[in-house]
Amino acid sequence: MMRIARLYLVAVVFLALSAVTAWSQTATVKGVVTDSGKPLPGAHVSLTNLANGQHYAVKAGSDGSFILVGVQRGNYQVEVTGAKGEKLFQQKTTIAPPGADVAQLPLEVSSGSTMSNEQREAIKAQNAKAESVNALIKQAQDAMAQKNWQAAEGVLQQLTAADPSQYQFHEALGNTEYNLGKYDAAVAAFEKGIQAAENTKPDSKKPATDPAKVKAAMGEMLTQEGNAYIKLHKNPEGIAAYTKAASMAPNPGGAYFNLCATQYNTGNTDGAIAACDKAIAADPNKADAYFIKGSLMAGQGKQDKSGKYLVPEGTAEALNKYLELAPDGPHANDVKAMLQMIGAKIETTYKAGKKKK
Repeated sequence: MMRIARLYLVAVVFLALSAVTAWSQTATVKGVVTDSGKPLPGAHVSLTNLANGQHYAVKAGSDGSFILVGVQRGNYQVEVTGAKGEKLFQQKTTIAPPGADVAQLPLEVSSGSTMSNEQREAIKAQNAKAESVNALIKQAQDAMAQKNWQAAEGVLQQLTAADPSQYQFHEALGNTEYNLGKYDAAVAAFEKGIQAAENTKPDSKKPATDPAKVKAAMGEMLTQEGNAYIKLHKNPEGIAAYTKAASMAPNPGGAYFNLCATQYNTGNTDGAIAACDKAIAADPNKADAYFIKGSLMAGQGKQDKSGKYLVPEGTAEALNKYLELAPDGPHANDVKAMLQMIGAKIETTYKAGKKKK
């Protein structure tokens, strides 16, 4: 049996890790207008941004409740007027909930006061925490944009401690740990992020909780977790993470290719070819997937009695497809050598081989 002399170590293509995690700069404000503890239907609530004059207004419902969506974070003048236009109350407040959370703004207009002392102190504490979290988010975003991973690490650790339910914080921390070469820490962060995502309940007022976005984020975290496992030389764990990621990612081509390359590097020919086929189906322009598939199929060839080297159907087509997509690619010369070895014509037209019965 004729064997191919060279073996090729294919690098797993990792996702870019330098992207800055996006957190919402607006919030949803909701509350209930009450008078001596009783709902005040029809009251008009207005918020005016003290920095830029941006104005938001809403009419309370029959139960005194109101909701304002897309309110820019900042300091506001709040005013409440009655159904007939009479002024009932005004105060200054800060709208700064963490992440995409809802800002609670209860308004009690009796005796010129919006709320009890306990309520006021609770709101102050909430706003203080929110301002602290927002400051940390800004620091993390700036550090990640500058690829200052060391600085980002400490800030993101504070964010995950402040609000463990936000999967975005864990995901950003995992990417940062990966860039620092702390692969065990990256795996731990992604695991917490995946768990937080699994526990995220849909809320129409919080875009990050949209089931499709949560599922996509889980796929990204699993892929990155697989990357970290490969760096730790834990191939079985990496393969398991890639496999799960491919089932969740909206665009699974990257996960399938990483799975294809890992299976190839570990010597699992059948698993690698199957993963390559899935990678090609998801992304027909992934040149390296054709290279891995074609080289593995070439390696499965056998020499007949006449000395001719016979390879599985579709081998030459896969190799030529690589040349079509990457004529000057890093494997181009190797592919041409394999085509010559198997006696195939060098072409650039790909035809899927028939499956063996």
